[in-house]
Amino acid sequence: MGPDRRRRSVRVGLCLLLAAGVLVACSEERRDYPLTEQGRDLGSLSGAAGSAPPVAAGVNFERILRARAEPQNWLTYYGAYDGQRYSSLDQISTGNVRDLRPAWTFQFGEFGIKAGEATYSFEAAPIVVDGVMYATAWDGWAFALNAETGQELWRYKHEIPVDTPLCCGNVNRGPAVANGKVFVTTPNAHLVALDAVNGRPVWKQVFGDVRAGESATLAPVVVKNLVVVGTSGAEFGILGHIDAYDLETGRRVWRRYNIPKPGEPGGETWPEKGEARNRGGGSAWITATYDPELDLMYWGTGNPSPDFDGSVRPGANLYTSSVVAIDPDDGAQRWHYQWTPHDLWDYDGNNENILVDLDGRKLLAHFDKNGYFFVLDRTNGQLVRVAPFVERLDWGEIDPSGKVSPRKVPTREGVDICPGPAGGKEWTHAAYSPKTRLFYVPTIESCANYRVEPVEFKEGLPYYGGEANTLPDHWGAVRAFDPSTGREVWEWRNDKPMVASVLATGGDLVFAGEPTGELNAYNARSGELLWQHQTGSGHHSNPVSYSVKGKQYIAVPVGWGGWVKGFAPGTLGVPRGAALMVFALP
Repeated sequence: MGPDRRRRSVRVGLCLLLAAGVLVACSEERRDYPLTEQGRDLGSLSGAAGSAPPVAAGVNFERILRARAEPQNWLTYYGAYDGQRYSSLDQISTGNVRDLRPAWTFQFGEFGIKAGEATYSFEAAPIVVDGVMYATAWDGWAFALNAETGQELWRYKHEIPVDTPLCCGNVNRGPAVANGKVFVTTPNAHLVALDAVNGRPVWKQVFGDVRAGESATLAPVVVKNLVVVGTSGAEFGILGHIDAYDLETGRRVWRRYNIPKPGEPGGETWPEKGEARNRGGGSAWITATYDPELDLMYWGTGNPSPDFDGSVRPGANLYTSSVVAIDPDDGAQRWHYQWTPHDLWDYDGNNENILVDLDGRKLLAHFDKNGYFFVLDRTNGQLVRVAPFVERLDWGEIDPSGKVSPRKVPTREGVDICPGPAGGKEWTHAAYSPKTRLFYVPTIESCANYRVEPVEFKEGLPYYGGEANTLPDHWGAVRAFDPSTGREVWEWRNDKPMVASVLATGGDLVFAGEPTGELNAYNARSGELLWQHQTGSGHHSNPVSYSVKGKQYIAVPVGWGGWVKGFAPGTLGVPRGAALMVFALP
């Protein structure tokens, strides 16, 4: 069979496959539509350049270390290694933010079959280097854009098998850039290094087994000569791990599994007999932060498996639902802290670990899905402070010493527990302003009905051990907290959960998006709403700030989706959207 006939047969087969439930238009004219676009030449498209300036060649580890010294750029996932999501740019301020206007919009849309459930979402944090923006979207897409005009420079599409197992949406949270390359992860757990000039692959590595339910959704992080990634998929009973690859060659340098073997530290927190630890979960699907002085990376780890049935995994289940401090050179663990021992509520522990220096101490701050705000000494993992940051919290209590006392656990009959599985804060990130010395956190006030239903493990299939259905009565807020006391300073309440990352700026502003499409700017000191723009789709992404030729911009990917039934089921019908919107003063 020749290549044209083979392509046609695949097309017809897909149409027949879908025809039973969906009316699909199939025609001869579409038979050559590429499933994979590898930096294709866009010169034939209006306004497309086909290549980007070689600005990424000058980005290296030393420059990322000093990211705060060049606020015109956004060089790494959180803006800097500390995870603060803070830009010192202050051209846009409390005094003029009311004049903020759209500067340009990049409309991303695609057709065809996507992997997993149709719950795709535009979640990325764009990277900006000297006037060039690099961004990713769901289902294996990556782009380079002119950061001043929005002109597309190149695009790349990684082919994703339609049967890739994805628990919580077809999403990607952004790229990393270094040494002239753009690093992206794909839903089917590939790490791809693209030439930053033309978008063509330089090397690719597979770091997860899709047959076992492993996938990837996080943005990579570059530390020294390594690009470091982690897997998703704890809901499939995987063995979560963190991997490091050589920037230039793609050779894997080390792999660290998050579930200890028998005889290793923490191994005693799993059953000695049986297979529980071999399918223990502990995925690492949110990008780490890094302290160069201590030379430690701080990774969050996900829930144990099965999610809700703890009877098959008695013990604390280290190192799930934890933070682990590891040596970037070899992946060796230096210390850990477990937010939720023997997690029965799907609270994970992946949420960002923000690094701050206060009162002469090197601290780590973490807003966990379990509803508690933790402050640790990041040199050794000792607890400094813990306090609730949400109102609806009855699953258990954590006292000032850190002792965890569960109050309500899932049952066979079903029981209402707060927060629900999306937690008091979903994965979307908090921010910290060194000017105000306050944290800003998007919160969810929700509960769910939890039910245990023992299930037999089968590789590649969901391994929940029950279910948790979010109840319809839910809302949210953006809240400011003082890390010195753990107390709330101000609150802006919303009738919908707030499930988009927060951005703090030197103009004493906090930016956060709503599920119903509004992008908001608040006074960072008082919480007063100063500006609002309806973008046309809900926000579940990472806004960033940068400048070109002295002009400050606010950029936000807009495209509602992801695990909506978990964090905001009342918004399932809001417009989906797929646009990267950028704002500036006139």
